[in-house]
Amino acid sequence: MELTLIESCLLGSLIFCFLIQLYFSLFVHLRLARYTVEEVPQTALKPLSVVICARNEAENLKRYLPQVMAQNYPDFEVVVVNDRSWDGTRELLEEFAKQDKRLKVVTISEGEKFIAGKKFAATMGIKAASNEWLVFTDADCVPASENWLLGMQAPADDQIAIVLGYSPYLKKWGLLNALIRFETFFTAVNYLSYAIKGMPYMGVGRNMAYKKSLFFKNKGFAAHMHIPSGDDDLFVNANANPTNTAIRINKEAHVWSEPNTSFFAYLRQKKRHFGAGKLYKRKHKFILSTQIIFQFLFYAFLAAAFCIKTLLFPTAVILLLSIVIRCFIYPRILKRLNYGDLRWFFPILDILLFIFLMFNGFLSIFVKKVKWK
Repeated sequence: MELTLIESCLLGSLIFCFLIQLYFSLFVHLRLARYTVEEVPQTALKPLSVVICARNEAENLKRYLPQVMAQNYPDFEVVVVNDRSWDGTRELLEEFAKQDKRLKVVTISEGEKFIAGKKFAATMGIKAASNEWLVFTDADCVPASENWLLGMQAPADDQIAIVLGYSPYLKKWGLLNALIRFETFFTAVNYLSYAIKGMPYMGVGRNMAYKKSLFFKNKGFAAHMHIPSGDDDLFVNANANPTNTAIRINKEAHVWSEPNTSFFAYLRQKKRHFGAGKLYKRKHKFILSTQIIFQFLFYAFLAAAFCIKTLLFPTAVILLLSIVIRCFIYPRILKRLNYGDLRWFFPILDILLFIFLMFNGFLSIFVKKVKWK
């Protein structure tokens, strides 16, 4: 049956969007599926400084800080910045510091004249660090193993100044937790794959490392101190390049994080991230926007094509091909990145994530004010 001009244009547009989707899956993300996991080196261990910013994190520090201090690494210190806490964090850290001299506590008091926010706290922690290589995590995070620092240590290549790690969220019950973990997975797939491709554009502060000299050489967070987020991704976006960035995805070098249990708290978190993304380099914004736009168009054209009887068969074939190819690639990466349980629900979560991202992007137009705790 011969197609009308409108039907031909619709089918052609659907095929074009499918090919764009195919490009990101096969020529970008597949790199991560095939990436060789590096062995944890045992020699040439340089001193490290772990930097943790904490605001009212007494319970999490009590639970997780001992596992940071228990790392199987010969020479490291832990710098915890107590940012104006009132929940007993100060007393807890003082007690920990008495027991372990490797713990250095930096206290920011309420009322001091400074620009409030995590970036100021991180800057204070970086200044207090004794070593050139800094490893960052959060107070509500726990290393996957005692070899976390071995995996995140300074690379042998002196050109490398930034190391991007991976931080999955802990598994909890419910659809929200599955959505949070799946969204975190795709964020990681994107930034890790592009780093392998030679186009690093972001990292996550729950598990990353960089040189102290790089921070001060490029004036730290000065270029984006006016927004509350971006101490991790904007710093990487501004300072990473194809030759100075490496990734670490060894399972022993992962850092597990506590996920949000409230949908509105999760929305606030994503709003902060969305605001930081507006300051990415133009080429990075173009690539990321292209992914989202063509994914939206793919589903839109797919829905429209299914409403036309003459396009039912070719549309079904395109949808099936999309599912088969994506199910060949992403479940493999889900398993590698400690989210193997989600691979059985991949097609459903993929659609739900797309809907959420559209909703969050629309909401971000109207909600402007965000803050760090």
